[in-house]
Amino acid sequence: MSNPALRDSKVVLAVTGGIAAYKAVEVCRRLVDSGAHVIPLLTDGALRFVGEATFSALGSERARVSLFEDEDPIAHVTLGRLADLILVCPATARSLGSYAAGISDDLLGATLLATRAPVVVCPAMHAEMWEHPAVGDNLSLLRSRGVTVVWPEEGRLAGGDFGAGRLAGCDSIVSTVAEVIGADKSELRAKGGSMAGLRVLVTAGGTREPVDPVRYLGNRSSGKQGYAIAESAWARGAEVSVVATTSRPVPPGVEVELVETAEEMRQAVQRRRDADVVVMAAAVADFRPSRMSAEKIKRSGKPTTIPLEPTPDILAELAKTSPRGQTLVGFAAETQDLLGNAEAKLRSKGVDLLAANDVSAPGAGFGHDTNAVVMIDSRGGRASVPLSSKARVAEEILDRVLALRSQPECGEEPSNTLEGSDGGGRLPCVGTRPDRDLNLLVSHP
Repeated sequence: MSNPALRDSKVVLAVTGGIAAYKAVEVCRRLVDSGAHVIPLLTDGALRFVGEATFSALGSERARVSLFEDEDPIAHVTLGRLADLILVCPATARSLGSYAAGISDDLLGATLLATRAPVVVCPAMHAEMWEHPAVGDNLSLLRSRGVTVVWPEEGRLAGGDFGAGRLAGCDSIVSTVAEVIGADKSELRAKGGSMAGLRVLVTAGGTREPVDPVRYLGNRSSGKQGYAIAESAWARGAEVSVVATTSRPVPPGVEVELVETAEEMRQAVQRRRDADVVVMAAAVADFRPSRMSAEKIKRSGKPTTIPLEPTPDILAELAKTSPRGQTLVGFAAETQDLLGNAEAKLRSKGVDLLAANDVSAPGAGFGHDTNAVVMIDSRGGRASVPLSSKARVAEEILDRVLALRSQPECGEEPSNTLEGSDGGGRLPCVGTRPDRDLNLLVSHP
């Protein structure tokens, strides 16, 4: 299951030459399953116990095994800069000693010295080695430098012995990595981000409109994209509220209200309508039964007709009463004529930004961890995000939101000349709000 702290985080998994190296295969798989982007790094010693092909297959990228023979001439610098965290698992006595002494005679040693990312080490060795004062001194030194240690357990060791030094369990290792990355993200948030001071409301998931006590009209929306946007806004320093039909893990401090129907979502959104940014990522049902049956509708053998009526148009209602300075983002899930339908919805709904995706395309839309969208805005801007993780799509959407918020309102004096404007006077734009519709196109690079 995806973990919010690990989702889209880049983890360099460094495997060293101990018998516990085979357990790193499971750690790799669990990190990937949790949403992390795992780059395996194997030392010469590790290759005596496990295979390069195994980690290349299970990781997010090919395994790195050499400082001098890699296609990247500065592989250690590249990995050190890319990493959100470096995990050394297992960490042998030799690797701990080299790290403490600052020795960089292989790819792992050089990468550890070239990174500014947090480092987690998982010692594993025979009991006598674990109890040696040199190992304890090296760990104390590394801890004083900020390295996190996942302490080994007591248990069966190589050769049939029993004692301390057995590699910690996979659950403990993965949870520690998530905690360290989460704490690092929280620290960055505390320092202030690009959305610090903004109140952001995000809707997520598909509404369910009851037919009878057993059945409902709904859709396959998982809510993953909405929750990814909420997490990204939180990481940027925003105060985030989520109104959703599905429950997923969220960072600390994110408010979540669960609803079921379009009307329930409408009421929850109306209570938070004064947010600075509203992202309507939920797949709200367009229709609902005119009347819910009090009892389960029984099969009769004859055609059954269920009268339908439109649900509240939450997005259009928000656009009509949107306060000045609010940025309103809508979504369009389409199966044909993506751009044409998106442009029509942008104008009919009156939003500032619309993200449209083709839910019939492979890997995009409902239920997937990836998505591909086209973004168009009320000022004529247009951008495409190719098939990417939903976390990456969320970043692109919020980048566009901030770009729009940095521009003058329609009718205001521009601080600089934009392509499509006359270079002076009030700023024209493709208005979708009635009070600022000038029906002129301004394109932005």
